[in-house]
Amino acid sequence: MRIVFLGQAPFGADCLKALVEQGEEVVGAITVPDRPGKKPNPVKVYAEEKGIPLLQPTRLRNPEVYDWVKDLQPDLLVLAFVTDFVPVEVINLAKHGGINYHPSLLPKYRGGTAMNWAIINGEKETGVTIHYIDEGVDTGDIIIQEKVPIDPDDTVKSLYFEKLYPLGVKMVPEAVRLIREGKASRVPQDESQASFQPVIKEKDVIIDWNRPTQKVYDLIRGSNPVPGATTWYKGEKLKIWEGRPVEGAAGKSPGEVVALEDDGFIIATADGAIKAERVQLPESEKAKIPAADFIKAKSLQVGDRLGQ
Repeated sequence: MRIVFLGQAPFGADCLKALVEQGEEVVGAITVPDRPGKKPNPVKVYAEEKGIPLLQPTRLRNPEVYDWVKDLQPDLLVLAFVTDFVPVEVINLAKHGGINYHPSLLPKYRGGTAMNWAIINGEKETGVTIHYIDEGVDTGDIIIQEKVPIDPDDTVKSLYFEKLYPLGVKMVPEAVRLIREGKASRVPQDESQASFQPVIKEKDVIIDWNRPTQKVYDLIRGSNPVPGATTWYKGEKLKIWEGRPVEGAAGKSPGEVVALEDDGFIIATADGAIKAERVQLPESEKAKIPAADFIKAKSLQVGDRLGQ
């Protein structure tokens, strides 16, 4: 099959590499424009290394994308980490349409931040779905799907890099092979089980210390590495990147600092406490610091309060 690949970041480059190493005929690659002052675009680097024709449009709806794909006469579009919509007109240029990697067990958790919401909502498992693309958001027929557990201390970072990333690199070429061999399933998604979550923003991850410890912990885990669970200290925004549930705050008011330790400080919740271990202040937007350093810098005291 003649394949046009669309993707970005190291994940996209690794999926493209897996397709090439499987012997697939990749006739073109589309990736995002270069970012001045940033690391080289991994998909661009690999495509140029292998002599694969490359396009870097600002938007996939640009007319140049349609014309470029049409000239390549693809049998299949393969998407791996695509954050823009592929126009239906472009999808229809390929004999078999297009397929996409999605990091959830569709039809649950459609949308661009599926991993964040799965952890925030306390899910015990998620997975990877390879599905056909259509005009909807992650609504196309399912080809293959595999589950992975969400461990109690998983963050979005660990869930993605340790589980969903390598699984996706394996499943993308597997789905392509099934289509090429005429063995691919097309399982319609069960709309009665569908859920869609918007792209997560800072306003979605503000810590409510009146909630149970596990819910607060899930919010912290599901906000790491972005956008960071947010609270306030003396009117100043404070992001808590790493922490863990602890005991010992019985009878304390939610949001109250109940103890200071060498490796962090403990904040009361509705039914227990969270130890903050790594935090970030707005004046140091790029610096995530040990919570112990925050204690010293701000002269944090037992009895101080976090929250609005």
